[in-house]
Amino acid sequence: MIIVTTENIPGHRVVEVLGQVFGVTVRSRGIGGNFMAGLRSIVGGEITEYTAMLEEARRHAVDRLVQNAMTMGANAIVMMRFDSAEIG
Repeated sequence: MIIVTTENIPGHRVVEVLGQVFGVTVRSRGIGGNFMAGLRSIVGGEITEYTAMLEEARRHAVDRLVQNAMTMGANAIVMMRFDSAEIG
C-alpha cells in the first residue's frame, strides 16, 4: 500500500477517490508505566515510556488505516495525516 502525505504520487494518477479512511487507536499506560514516567519527569529529559507508547500507537493506527483502505478497495492513501491528543 502506497501511503503519502502529498496530494499526488509521482508516476501515478488518481483515477477515483473512495472517501475518507481512518486508523484510530487509543492508548493508556498502566500504573507502573505512569509511575516511572512521573519519576522521569522530575529530572527532565525524554520520557521513554511515553515515546515507546506513541510509536506503538502510530504503528497500530497506520495498520488500521491500511486495513480500512483495503476494505474500501483502495490501492493507495494520499494526504495522510497524524493527529494526537490527550484525554484528561
